[in-house]
Amino acid sequence: MRSQTTEILRFTTAGSVDDGKSTLIGRLLYDSKSIFQDQLESVKSSSINRGFDYIDLSLLTDGLKSEREQGITIDVAYRYFATPKRKFIIADTPGHIQYTRNMVTGASTANLAIILIDARKGMLEQTHRHSFIASLLRIPHAIVCINKMDLVDYSQEVYDTIVQDFKAFSSKLDIKDVQFIPISALHGDNVVNRSDNMNWYKGSTLMYHLENVHISSDYNHVDCRFPLQSVIRPHTIEHQDFRGFAGRIDGGVFKPGDRVKALPSGFLSTIKTIELNGKDVKEASAPMSVIMTLEDEIDISRGDMIVRENNVPTISQDIEVLVTWMNQKPLLNRAKVIVMHTTKECVAMVKELKYKVDINTLHRIQDIEKVEMNEIARISLRVSKPLFFDSYKRNRQTGSIILIDEQTNETIGAGMII
Repeated sequence: MRSQTTEILRFTTAGSVDDGKSTLIGRLLYDSKSIFQDQLESVKSSSINRGFDYIDLSLLTDGLKSEREQGITIDVAYRYFATPKRKFIIADTPGHIQYTRNMVTGASTANLAIILIDARKGMLEQTHRHSFIASLLRIPHAIVCINKMDLVDYSQEVYDTIVQDFKAFSSKLDIKDVQFIPISALHGDNVVNRSDNMNWYKGSTLMYHLENVHISSDYNHVDCRFPLQSVIRPHTIEHQDFRGFAGRIDGGVFKPGDRVKALPSGFLSTIKTIELNGKDVKEASAPMSVIMTLEDEIDISRGDMIVRENNVPTISQDIEVLVTWMNQKPLLNRAKVIVMHTTKECVAMVKELKYKVDINTLHRIQDIEKVEMNEIARISLRVSKPLFFDSYKRNRQTGSIILIDEQTNETIGAGMII
């Protein structure tokens, strides 16, 4: 069943301004033949108008007008492309210090992060920042692309030095799988096609790695978690008694016949059927969206969770969160916010602002009175209804929350439960 559906790899790109992120994405799209002829013609004419003697592939991705004028990327832009092996969703995030929140937004659902480093400049403050955020968000895989190798005469020495510097820094972080690739996005070296200019490099190209990196085990397949999105009652003659529970599996593997518990009621039942895309299946795992039916009539509704009888998440109204603040107005103690967690929504109050994290040194800043936009801080929340959660370290889906402004309905923060 799984082999028929093409796997989707979500990846995010991060680097300092002018490290060549947009050119790299343009090169991936161009060399993998994922752009339309009219797009290409438009980019060619724009490049000629600017006086370039080459096709500026970065123009393929810089969609916002203000970016095109400044030649930089602001906001998060999502790109989609596919090869016969995989489908890809790219979150192209900005390199500026003032856009930490965008980097967090783009990286929160990613399986993989591409961190770009300019071969001439080496490790910068931004490299530290982006690597720390990738580690904080527990992105399972990282590829460090050392770009602009053509401007350092494809020097192995320059490449080796940057690799050593990155390894020394990342030893303090929690990134399990890191690969290094020397590239030139402008000329296409080691992006989709192997480079003739770097015979000393024996590893794979960027595209080969993106197509083959193993991501199916990135989800937690141990702890069974099924937050309910809706209850399905068709009310037709044929299905008078049908009562299905629809949602996305956020952890574990479920099979018909499994004993399960409904939260918060604690009632026990057995899974009768699991339906995926209109067909009954023998098992379903994260991140599939399915409809389950149970043997017993249990009162369950949106926001409840189906779990295994002997494997229950933490149930509490007090949560400790590492939050990235995304609003112009600072976060203050005793503030009221709306919390969204899996399919549940409730009101919460900030009990305590504990400390802020200095993203560049990884040090804690104690005794804080507020959290400003783009800052990352540890806070305590008290929610109005019990949440069923795991730590973010254990499960990225059941361990994350979104904070929403009560008045404006804006998203004002994203949090990882500690």
